Amino acid sequence: MNILILEPFLTGSHAAWAREYAARSSHRVEVLGLAGHYWKWRMHGGAVTLARKFLEADLRPDLLLATDMLDLTTFLALTRKRTAGLPTALYFHENQLSYPWSPTDRDPGQERDMHYCFINYASALAADAVLFNSGFHLESFHGELPGFLQSFPDCNEAQSSAAIRAKSQVLPLGLDLARLDEFRPPEAMQGQRPLILWNHRWEYDKNPEEFFRALFLLAARGLEFEVAVLGESYRRAPAIFAEARRRLGERIVQFGYARDFGEYAGWLWRADILPVTSIHDFFGVSVVQAMYCGCRPLLPRRLAYPEHLPPAEQGLCFYEGFEDLVARLEKLLGDGCRKRESGTGAYVARYDWGRLAPVYDRVLAGIAGCGKAGREG
Repeated sequence: MNILILEPFLTGSHAAWAREYAARSSHRVEVLGLAGHYWKWRMHGGAVTLARKFLEADLRPDLLLATDMLDLTTFLALTRKRTAGLPTALYFHENQLSYPWSPTDRDPGQERDMHYCFINYASALAADAVLFNSGFHLESFHGELPGFLQSFPDCNEAQSSAAIRAKSQVLPLGLDLARLDEFRPPEAMQGQRPLILWNHRWEYDKNPEEFFRALFLLAARGLEFEVAVLGESYRRAPAIFAEARRRLGERIVQFGYARDFGEYAGWLWRADILPVTSIHDFFGVSVVQAMYCGCRPLLPRRLAYPEHLPPAEQGLCFYEGFEDLVARLEKLLGDGCRKRESGTGAYVARYDWGRLAPVYDRVLAGIAGCGKAGREG
């Protein structure tokens, strides 16, 4: 079977997902994408450009696999001479209905944000199957969709939300976790003090203020620890990062984006504790990667995180509110927490492509068969 992945925002985890699946699938998978810049414009205009590229290329897919960044309705309209009757699946890495908007973004205040939600909605309505990277993501999207449709004055097609749910399912994000094994040290590389890890984007939705506020309190109480601050930063990174660098001083042993994947993996294998304070994660790639490397997670009991922990670990790894987070961190540091054998790494190993690629192949082959049969019928 020939699968064509359509990705208007081909960068970061989106690009990794597309290319890694293409390399591991038993099907023939090609990727048609655009550079990962200007996400709003990609959602508006990416479908037009990808439609042109598709028509210019000699591509004969049996299934179109689009992501949430594509206006699938526009793409199908512009390519109908070639895509009429072609089965389609839509994969949601994120969705704009339940994604928290930046407080500095002007679109919500001017009610211009609703169009991005509508693109997601109309694309899901047009697709033969709708795939979400986690159960939390599926439920959050469908929890917001009815209210979104009812906000329109008339002809809001509220019943269509049930039709979309009926063709929705969870297909977890595939990750190349086995690649991390290449950089596992033969013995634990540990400093004299426990190492706390931050390995997320430097953005508001990862809630760095609460993460560093906890560390400031622990430092003031005289607890011994080091901090590795990884992750991608942007021109307008939250000011708390500069403050943390100043206040934590020599406790910070790494500050900034790792030079390459090997250096990044090395810090994950070395780190002891991963306190997570995010207000948004539809899946949580960086969290899963750190857990796979044996880092002890401290997670809020929300978002997608409950899906990543075996029942036996949930009492140890979930915290309830900021004060509980600080208390648990204080106890771990006081005990001189070091890496320990647990079931978390083995549990998240199920997201490795070695296990998930055959699942993707089977699910997508089923969608291709059902979509074609439905149109012929």
